[in-house]
Order: sequence, then structure tokens, then C-alpha cells
Amino acid sequence: MRISLLDRSRTRDGESDAEAIATTVERAVRADELGFHRFWTAEHHAVPGIASAAPTVLLAAIGARTHRIRLGTGGVMVPNHNPLVIAEQALLLEALNPGRVDLGLGGSLGFTAPIRRALGRTALHEDDYPLEVERVRQYLSGRAEVTAKPGVAPPPVFLLAVRGGLALAAELGLPVVVGGPALRDERRLAAYFRDFRPGPAAAEPYLIVNTDVSVAHTPERARDLLLPEAWAYADSRDVGEFRALRPVGEARRLLDTSRERKLKAVDDWLDGAVFGTPEQVESSLTGLLERTGAREVLVNVSTYDRDEVRKTDEFLASLRTG
Repeated sequence: MRISLLDRSRTRDGESDAEAIATTVERAVRADELGFHRFWTAEHHAVPGIASAAPTVLLAAIGARTHRIRLGTGGVMVPNHNPLVIAEQALLLEALNPGRVDLGLGGSLGFTAPIRRALGRTALHEDDYPLEVERVRQYLSGRAEVTAKPGVAPPPVFLLAVRGGLALAAELGLPVVVGGPALRDERRLAAYFRDFRPGPAAAEPYLIVNTDVSVAHTPERARDLLLPEAWAYADSRDVGEFRALRPVGEARRLLDTSRERKLKAVDDWLDGAVFGTPEQVESSLTGLLERTGAREVLVNVSTYDRDEVRKTDEFLASLRTG
């Protein structure tokens, strides 16, 4: 199966943002050596616990240290940027790393109201996102009123399945990345394949599924490894931030004293993850691809222990076929 990695530059308790960024770069170098197809980085502004705010800048550093792996934005949030600037940064990455760049675009606003105000975008009207995506594509292809530089072949565009991204990707004939609850929405997934309009960007639908993965010698241990991220997700609903990952034991103690609402949020998050023994994870990923019609898995591997991340990466690399 085709497997790629998404790295959000998550910090650990007691670790600096700079250390998290350095670890992301080193992980990308290792992913290149292991033969993964893509390595994508994320955009999160002013969110404690997540160090990556500028995926294109981070990818420039990664590109200088890697040789083969594709480099992608997972994604650039279009509402936060001028379309011309998005195109210019993507083209510059392509000039630095010819044939290795993916431009993943999303439509999310800032995580909290203060962040949205700081970014200068507090609301998004229904038609804004499709129009701005099209403006990015016009600048990339040289069809706009000004010519974006540098003048190189544009990288492929991928849409994230947020803010109507699945339907928009089908309409524009673009590959799409789907994660979270949308993976269980069979109607929307089927509509992407049914309504896909082939075009210059892609001759046929291309669906990538995004999911969290944890592998261990027992299902119980694999589940435990996910608790720090699951807790951070549930806690974010109350505090408005993804706090730094805490050790598994501490996350378990926090859960033991949590109210039912937070426990349900943790369980809901775990329901969307893939975890277990190597055999169970391989079977689950195969089933996910078959059920959704996806061609590729974009994996999050996030737990407190970085050695466990490394071991999971090595296992996932053993499954890849392309």
C-alpha cells in the first residue's frame, strides 16, 4: 500500500518549539531513507503544543536535507493568505525541489477568535473559499492578470476535505485528502467518485485517507500510546489549545479523574484511529482503503515517546508498495 506521513510538529511536555521543529526535520530525513511516498507538514497558528505555523518554510528546510520523498503542505489554509503569496511560495518550493512538491490546500480559519483576528480573517462566506482556491490555481498556471514567480512548472494541488472540500475537489477534478468523521460518511465519499470531473490536474479521482496510527505488541499498549494525543484533543475543547503531549501514565491519570463528557471525547477520537498489533494495523489499513476506495494513506503518528514514533514509522515503511 502507498503510505505517507503527516507531521504536525507536536511538542512534548518540557520540550521547546525549536526542538519539535528540529525533530520534524530529522523525521523527514528518516522517512526519505525508509521510502515513504510523501512527507507533509501542517499549518497551525499560535496554538500551544503545535510548533509548525509555516509549512512552506519548514518544507524548504526539509527539502534541503532530503532527496526523493515528495514534500507537501497539509495544508496551507487559504483563508489566512493572499492567493498570490500562496502560489509564489509553492512555486519557489518547486524551484528548489523540482518534481517533489505537493500543494495541499485547506479552508479552515484560525483555531480561536483571537487568532482569527490576528490573521485578519474572522469569517468566511459560502463562496469565498472556492473562489480563492481558483485564484491560487490561476496564479500557479499563469492564467492570472499578473505572473507569479518563479516561472516553473506548477506543483499538483490537493484539497483537504474541510469546508466542502470533497465536493469542490470533485468539481475541479482534484485529488482530495479525507480524515476524521468524513471517513465514515459513505454518501459523501461515493459522491466524490461519482461527480469527479476529469481535467488537466487529474484524469481520475484520487482519494487519500488521513488517520492516526499506533502499533505495539498488544492492542492495549497501542491504545495507551494514543492517550496523550487523545487527551490533548479532548482538552482542547475546554481550553482552546492543543497542549504539549504528556507521558502515557500522566494522560491515563488525567482520564481517571475526568468527567464523562471529556471521556466521551477521548473515546470518539480513538474510534477514528487505527491501533493494535502489527497484524491488526495492517488489516485495518487494508480495510480502510478498500472501504473508502482510497489509493493512499496519510498517517499521523503522535505519542509522547519519540522512540515509539520511530518504531511505528519503521513498521509502516515495511507495508509500503509504492
